[in-house]
Amino acid sequence: MGIIAPLSTLLFPFSALIIAFIHIHWKKIAGWQAIGAVLMWQLAVGLGLAFIWGGIGHLLMPDLVAASIGWAAGSPFQREVGMWDLALGIVGVLCLKFRDEGFFAATIIGTGLFSVGAGIGHLYELVVNGNTAVNNAGIVMYVDLFYPLFLAALLVVYHVRKKEAGAADTVVLSNALD
Repeated sequence: MGIIAPLSTLLFPFSALIIAFIHIHWKKIAGWQAIGAVLMWQLAVGLGLAFIWGGIGHLLMPDLVAASIGWAAGSPFQREVGMWDLALGIVGVLCLKFRDEGFFAATIIGTGLFSVGAGIGHLYELVVNGNTAVNNAGIVMYVDLFYPLFLAALLVVYHVRKKEAGAADTVVLSNALD
């Protein structure tokens, strides 16, 4: 897998940032709406498409993915992880349709619990078993541990800025982005 695995881990969040900046410039939005645009694209692309990509890997190339994580090939657990990744990815992409803080928060909580749990598992495997496989001890571990925290912080900043601007709770992001 070489350099591909680490790059694909960062590809989706960086792509989401580029898309968000294009969107912000195109729609000429600022303040809480711009923060919301960054959050929405991070959830849909940075998280959603990344999880879908991971799910496809676990389901269609299970032995290759297992080797990249330091797992034994042939485990039926790969199907479970793949389906879970697909499900969470779809929820992330749905943030393009359901653009309110409640749905964003639920997406961050659900995917965050899974990701941080996976990150802790990667860390455990590294420390206890010396598993230094690229998709166990590499960038994936750090993204699993810290990306959900970044998304949660972004949601809090979005919420605070929206309140400071006096926007009503019923105002959803779609009003700014349609």
